[in-house]
Amino acid sequence: MMFILRKIYTFLVDIVETLLLAAAAFLVIYVFLFRPFQVNGASMYPNFTDREYILTNIISLNFEKPKKGEVIVFKSPQDEEKDFIKRVIAVPGDKIYIKDGSVFLNGHMLDESKYLKSDVRTYGGSFLKEGKEVEVPLENYFVMGDNRSYSSDSREWSFVPLKSVIGKSFFVYWPLGEMRVVKTP
Repeated sequence: MMFILRKIYTFLVDIVETLLLAAAAFLVIYVFLFRPFQVNGASMYPNFTDREYILTNIISLNFEKPKKGEVIVFKSPQDEEKDFIKRVIAVPGDKIYIKDGSVFLNGHMLDESKYLKSDVRTYGGSFLKEGKEVEVPLENYFVMGDNRSYSSDSREWSFVPLKSVIGKSFFVYWPLGEMRVVKTP
């Protein structure tokens, strides 16, 4: 009888140790390396759809700042309890304006053909009005959703400060049939 109790005790201790080790590994990964986020809404359609889950690399911000074309997750400028996912259109020092449905960056029409269809039109908002040029300040980014007609983005509420950026999205993992690496043009 004592032999059986000892076996059960050893088995339970092994399970608890394994669970604690797994929880510790998950916590380290979640806090320091990668964080999951859910896409909510249609602002990034067709490249990201509502209710997709993405992994975001949070450690990479320690080594390099967001680049043009990258998809980032950041704290909403209007409500820090919410996280947004958008594409970086302009980085510090860039000058951006919108004219006749097109985005112009540093005086040249921005080629967005790698992530947008050619018939997508971009129009100004309450911050970046049609034909008005703005320069992106240091430590800030100008972001837009890929679904321009249905995106609340920098055109409406200005720039995203670097301190609000959580990380760079790099992998869609749910639903399983939609798994893919997030490509940066």
